[in-house]
Amino acid sequence: MVNFQPRGYPINPKRKSVFRNSGDPGMAQQPAIRTPIVCVLGHVDHGKTSLLDRIRGSSVVKAEAGAITQHIGATIVPIDSITGSSASMKKMNISVPGLLFIDTPGHHAFTTLRARGGALADMAILVVDLNEGFQPQTLEALNILRTYKTPFVVAATKIDRLPGWKVTRDASFLASYAKQNERVMQNVETKIYELVGTLSDHGFSSERFDRVSDFTRNLAIVPISAHTGEGITDLLLVMIGLAQRYLEKTLKLSVEGPGAGTILEVKDERGLGMTIDLILFDGILSVGDEIAFATNDGVATTKVKALLKPRPMKEILVEDRFERVKSVVAASGIKVSAPGLDRVIAGTPVRVVRGDLDTIREEISREMSEIHVTLSPEGVVIKADTIGALEAICAELDAKKIPVMRAEVGPVSRHDIIDTMTIKNPHYRAIISFNTPILPDAADLLRDPSCSNLKTFSGRVIYKIIDDYLAWQDESKRKEEQQRFEQIILPARIKVLPDCVFRQSNPAVVGIRVIGGTLRSNVEIIHLDGRKVGHIKTIQLHRETIQEAVAGQEVAISVEGATVGRQIDIEDDLYVDIPERHVKILEKELLSHLPISAQMILDEFCLLKRRQNPFWGK
Repeated sequence: MVNFQPRGYPINPKRKSVFRNSGDPGMAQQPAIRTPIVCVLGHVDHGKTSLLDRIRGSSVVKAEAGAITQHIGATIVPIDSITGSSASMKKMNISVPGLLFIDTPGHHAFTTLRARGGALADMAILVVDLNEGFQPQTLEALNILRTYKTPFVVAATKIDRLPGWKVTRDASFLASYAKQNERVMQNVETKIYELVGTLSDHGFSSERFDRVSDFTRNLAIVPISAHTGEGITDLLLVMIGLAQRYLEKTLKLSVEGPGAGTILEVKDERGLGMTIDLILFDGILSVGDEIAFATNDGVATTKVKALLKPRPMKEILVEDRFERVKSVVAASGIKVSAPGLDRVIAGTPVRVVRGDLDTIREEISREMSEIHVTLSPEGVVIKADTIGALEAICAELDAKKIPVMRAEVGPVSRHDIIDTMTIKNPHYRAIISFNTPILPDAADLLRDPSCSNLKTFSGRVIYKIIDDYLAWQDESKRKEEQQRFEQIILPARIKVLPDCVFRQSNPAVVGIRVIGGTLRSNVEIIHLDGRKVGHIKTIQLHRETIQEAVAGQEVAISVEGATVGRQIDIEDDLYVDIPERHVKILEKELLSHLPISAQMILDEFCLLKRRQNPFWGK
């Protein structure tokens, strides 16, 4: 017999419901016990995936892009794996068959996915680095758990990194704690009570787990180390205790009816074709069932050809060996093989069709319409592999005041390129592509010179793609301002030096000192009273032609249209004559780019001009 649960689940003899037959002929149909779903939440790099790696003995964290989880994964942990190392657990009357862990994304861009994880989960582990305390993402996770009224435990990680901590591998926290010196113990107490204080500020009563008498009233804080294994058994013991208490009181243990799940990922598997990885969070899914799912064209249906279940303690997103089963009961991570799955959109719901298909279509369409993306008439184009990632990118860009014109699930197409090229603002003429390919015809078009002003940003780590886009945008703005700045005539005041007349006319060549501002060639110069002098053709320093001279420099200038002794004399103070339209730009847009001395000279020059016309340059 092939059961929905991993081998070795204990059966509670006091409970009438035992394991449901998975499809073998001749077996009696019996109600199944629902596996609780546990969501793992917390700040980036506080050790969420490392904690699950320790529990399941894997190394998923090394395979993740940027060592940060980018999709929700699912891992089934059998009850015997949890109770095997704990005598106190063996004494418990345990009715749950195990725990299904959801490892949620680590970066704060994934708030939306974490919210889905929170909604999906029966319980949660909030991971907090004991050394760093609560961070922005930790507080986001706390709000998610509060919103969905999800029971949770605080895992205070990285106790092994406390200064002076003596490691006792795989020991309980209390056993390791008893071996520490007084200074380390005091440090632990201080760190834990800092967490207690923060939680209290947010309306939660909490205490170290061994001091909690009523887990329904107080949050348990369990100090652990995913690296050394210390405190892991304590954490699992508390989770099982919560599962027993909350499942018996608030959750349905008996799962009946058609299956309902959420698609994690769409994969092309050798020998199977296109498959979907999903978390079945309610009901039963069997081979031969008709399932409904979302596509870009609406809601489609197909029939399940095969169900493949990851081995116990393995992560569904990286597992390469699966067990074929005929039926699976919630909660579970499962791989589904069926025709027509190439159109599936990852991150969307799946429902087993029993009865009215139109009602199911409406339900899926309603969930699809609740995608939280704000679009603008002009902005960047977003393509992603899942709706969750799409929402996360858009939320991140919205927080940075970057508008989004289009946001879709799927590969980058030729149509996307053409659409992006029509964006007027050059800083938004970009495609941000997360974990999705660029189609060959689109790649060919990108190589065309006509698309040289379009930029694409692709990758598997959202915050890295967005950081790259923002860096490009900043550089583009800087270059644009620099180019514009170079075309604007800047304010400058100069003084003709004595004994530095090198040529009297055609053109006049004299030595000058730049009193303030920036002097460039090809500008007109005037006297302090507004009389014209001539046109500066070139600037030389040590007989080398230069493009500009700054305050304090002494250079030689050639002036067309001027004769020394007539239009220009020794000791004359002169201004660069700035056109009125340039003054408007300088005062309204580029003033902050000018040094203080140049701003003062611009004020002097404008005052000179406005003596004759008070509205000049305004």
